[in-house]
Amino acid sequence: MRPLLPFLCLFSVWTRGAGASDPYLPFMEYLDQNHLVCLKWGFDNLQGNITFKLTVNTTGWVGIGFSSDGGMTGADIVMGGVGPSGHYFTDYHATGEFMPVVDEQQSYTLLSLIESEGQTIMTFQRSIQTCDDNDYQISAQPIKMIYAYGLTDVISNHRARRGAKEVNLLNYEPRITLTNLNYLSITMDNITVPHNTYYHCKVMKFQNLDPKNPYHIYQFEPVIEHPDLVHHILLYRCPSFVKDPYDKPCYMGDIGDACFGVVAAWAVGGGVFELPENMGIPVGGADSNAFYRLEIHYNNLNNESGRTDSSGLRLHYTVQPRKYDVGILTTGVLPHSYLNYNIPPKAAQFHTYGVCNTTLFSQIVTHVPELQVFAVLLHTHLAGRKVRVGHYRNGEQIDFLAVNDKYNFELQQSVSLGNVKNIKQGDEIVVECTYDTSNRTNVTRMGLATTDEMCLAFLYYYPAIKIITCNSHPNTSMSEDATTSDQDTIAAQESFLKALPQIQYVSNDDYSYSTNPKGTVREMMETPTVTCHKTNAASRIYTSWIMNLAGLILSIAIM
Repeated sequence: MRPLLPFLCLFSVWTRGAGASDPYLPFMEYLDQNHLVCLKWGFDNLQGNITFKLTVNTTGWVGIGFSSDGGMTGADIVMGGVGPSGHYFTDYHATGEFMPVVDEQQSYTLLSLIESEGQTIMTFQRSIQTCDDNDYQISAQPIKMIYAYGLTDVISNHRARRGAKEVNLLNYEPRITLTNLNYLSITMDNITVPHNTYYHCKVMKFQNLDPKNPYHIYQFEPVIEHPDLVHHILLYRCPSFVKDPYDKPCYMGDIGDACFGVVAAWAVGGGVFELPENMGIPVGGADSNAFYRLEIHYNNLNNESGRTDSSGLRLHYTVQPRKYDVGILTTGVLPHSYLNYNIPPKAAQFHTYGVCNTTLFSQIVTHVPELQVFAVLLHTHLAGRKVRVGHYRNGEQIDFLAVNDKYNFELQQSVSLGNVKNIKQGDEIVVECTYDTSNRTNVTRMGLATTDEMCLAFLYYYPAIKIITCNSHPNTSMSEDATTSDQDTIAAQESFLKALPQIQYVSNDDYSYSTNPKGTVREMMETPTVTCHKTNAASRIYTSWIMNLAGLILSIAIM
């Protein structure tokens, strides 16, 4: 497998120059795994214009779009290329899985379109907020970017030359130049994957760490041998009483079941995740003897016999200390299958809630600083449709830590929030998940299987403290099982479960814990909507955008 690191930073040089440094387009993502489709972008301000530069390894047509769920229907698309008679460029919208329709209002301005050394390079601009109903309104939330391209200038079926990736355009952390290629390889050892859902755990020490020197992990890279089998990967730090390695099925009553301090997380559809340049997850040093548990959830849908796998993670690290230690806090609904917390069938939408009250932190750690949340990974299973993470202070909601109203099970990605969220001692965090079980005839349980459900938000924050989990579940010993499909009864069941006292659990990295049996689910505000502002992108002067963006870059540099 060729090394990925030279391709994954903003200021590296890509094949034939597509990813070379550009001070006016500071953000960059490769939209495909083979690094054939490169998107760069920059913007002047959140109410102004955003400029894109799409580079694709083809001399045919190219297209890129904004989609609510990663599919074609409802997507806002631009396509262009350089043909025998010159360049072509058009704004479209898709009404289904077929040729998109030309927009009456052309909201995109072409700045340049060239072919060079076998690549098509298309640079264009639009207002961040347009007033065209057929345009996707860009917000500070993650967006599913879709792409497709052809080998000729005849726009037709793209076959397999297409894909999607979730990107946060307005809250993006630019990547830095990598100065070393040190990494820990944490993988399974050719394990046999049985039928259906299966969890495998490997408890181990990190090898060859100098006990005299601490290390900082700054990047997680998934190593996925069989994408059709691997559902998610979690690497946990173990409490000090775990002292022996093993390699076997998870959750069989072994001592390693107590390892729940998240060090790294990956889920289906995700990619490489890199921490900001002044942050890292600490390993080694005084903790060189710590054990870790690698957990992989396999989903052998086709029940194929004899499948083996050696997937895992590469943890890229530096021996140069970074300013902040990063922690990952697991919040949401306590994920245990023995809970009587069931989602009824035939429900168009059903909400579950997990509560984290940070007042419990001080019961098991001596000092609790203000926590700065900068990234999040949201997680449900197949029935999940929306995930929202509310932030409360003094009993009132003050913000959302994260919102994904178009949750896609196939596109689960750790996402930078861009704007750091400040969590003070005493604040509350509520994770709300919305499910659709319209096509199910049986109850969906909270549990580990892919056909069960989860409701989790992994919060990346600094400075790290020893708290590792803060979740809850309703006291369902006071409720009846949810088996009805009557819509009125479904709504009543949801309301009843929401009103039940929440049993809250907080634990630290050495398995000490605190509980509160009287937690409350507070009301969550409506998701903020985007306000449309009329602008004329075509009349904007390119040089003024350069000056504004240069000012933005300067302001970022001095923050």
